[in-house]
Formats: sequence, structure tokens, C-alpha cells
Amino acid sequence: MAQVKVYGRRDVWAGRQREVSDLLQSCLVSAWGIPEDKRFHRFLLLDADDFVCPQRSERYLIIEVVCFTGRSDEAKKALIREIYEKSGFDPEDVEITIIEMPKPNWGIRGVPADELSLSYKVEV
Repeated sequence: MAQVKVYGRRDVWAGRQREVSDLLQSCLVSAWGIPEDKRFHRFLLLDADDFVCPQRSERYLIIEVVCFTGRSDEAKKALIREIYEKSGFDPEDVEITIIEMPKPNWGIRGVPADELSLSYKVEV
């Protein structure tokens, strides 16, 4: 399981959500083996005054990936590298955070996630 939150300026990124979502999903599929149809992305686009980030351009994005624990450090680094390589965005304008949670901390489809049967492997 992985949920993605993307923060950016509304005046720059509005209308480009699908483009960014497609990029991030392709990286999750490639680096972590997430099934293509398991896409949970949220865009939190803010007015310029509500997104204060000195020393960054107006294209600055914050990408948070919230996921189950279990992925190796190598897998996490692979995802980060892939996002930077595939995006074509200026690396100074993109920050990525991976936030891991134990499965018992998630509720999905009416059960704690550690009781859920997944169609894909988390331990990569």
C-alpha cells in the first residue's frame, strides 16, 4: 500500500495533476512493484501565499509517500532516484519524503491492514 500526497502551488500545477500522478505511479510500479491499478494520489495545491518555500522556484513540489513498513532502504532509494530521473524537474524544486507505518496502524476495507490479503509484495 502506498498513498501519495503532492503539495505545490495552484497557479503552477493546477491542470497538471494527471501528468504528475502518471509519473509517480510509473515510478511506484517500477521501483516497488505496486500494481498499476493501486493508485491513491492526493494533490494539495495552495495559493502562493500559503506555500512558503524560500530559495525554491514557483515549481517547487513536496511529494510524500505514506506506505506500509517493509521496504528495504535500497527500494526506498530506488524510488527516490527514479522520481528524480523520470520527472525531468529541477532537483532543487522537488523534495520527497517516505513515511512508513506498520500495517496494524492502517484500516482498509473494514479490517486492520495486517489482516488484509494483498495481491502484491511489500517486502522488496
